[in-house]
Amino acid sequence: MPSFFLTLLAVALTSIGARDQLLVARLSERLGGSAGLLIAGWLSAIVSAAVMAFAGSAIADLLPPAGKLMLASFALILAGAELAWNRKSERPQEPTRSLFAIFAVLLARQVGDGARFLIFALAIATGSAWLAGIGGAIGGVIAVTTGWAMGDELTSKLPLRGIRIGLAVLVLAAGFYAAINARGLIT
Repeated sequence: MPSFFLTLLAVALTSIGARDQLLVARLSERLGGSAGLLIAGWLSAIVSAAVMAFAGSAIADLLPPAGKLMLASFALILAGAELAWNRKSERPQEPTRSLFAIFAVLLARQVGDGARFLIFALAIATGSAWLAGIGGAIGGVIAVTTGWAMGDELTSKLPLRGIRIGLAVLVLAAGFYAAINARGLIT
């Protein structure tokens, strides 16, 4: 169960101000809070969490214990780097009303984001792909729903850049600690 709760919290927190959440918020504002948009966001969060959890589990099965910890540390470092990356997200000029297109774009953004790297790392570290995947999916659903509900208020009321930098520092520290631990430098 720690795998479930840890992954749920990690994904919900690190998805604050993420590209997928911002896109859903902006599309929600332009499309008037469409229920189809929310469902497409939920599906993409569930699929991306499942893909990353089971990818982590499948790769971890091939590695010795020290290798698993090192791979998890690399995933944490990638997650931290993605959180710190400063990118400008433009407003959609003419948003599509195709739910499949929205789903595909959200899924593409989610598979490479920091929150999904955390799912990957936690599935490896805990050895429980199912619980990490379910926790990550629920955390992703919470993030997408928050973006959908807040719309443009998401960017105007929250200091998203500061939040993401703070989270990046925490995730990078955890990644470097895990890497040093995997190398046996900490006893």
